[in-house]
Amino acid sequence: MNSIAFVAIAILTLAAALAAATLQKLMHAALSFAMTFVGVAAFFFLLGAEFVGLVQVFVYVGAVAVLIVFTILLTRRDVEDTGRPNWGGAIIAIAVFGGLLWAILKTQTLAIAAPPIEPLTVKRVGDVLMTDYVWPLQCVGLLLTAALIGALILVMEEKR
Repeated sequence: MNSIAFVAIAILTLAAALAAATLQKLMHAALSFAMTFVGVAAFFFLLGAEFVGLVQVFVYVGAVAVLIVFTILLTRRDVEDTGRPNWGGAIIAIAVFGGLLWAILKTQTLAIAAPPIEPLTVKRVGDVLMTDYVWPLQCVGLLLTAALIGALILVMEEKR
């Protein structure tokens, strides 16, 4: 069952990535890009890394993809549809994929087994964030709040 799920997720993720690289309309490409992020999160869930999968969904799908969609909507410049896909992005994506695949296949496997480690749970991450890293967490929250206020000021129209 795991291998069937892996193949299904891989096909959907690669199809969404190829669509994001080749679609002419920016909104369709951005939504395909968000679907690619969802596919990567599904891989993390399949591997048993629930925390990383949730971070992938919250940060990339929930923040980055929505930011890209809002940016497209705010700077609305429609490209004329020529009726043919943009193959330049697909060629670059295939070249990067080929380079990564070549690097993976040339890498030697490790003969030693990984030492057993304590599983990382969301409760443990929360405990560490609220005890050892309170000040950095508060500073990041303050920085993100300032960035949000700055973005709102930049987007607001001047009233005359």
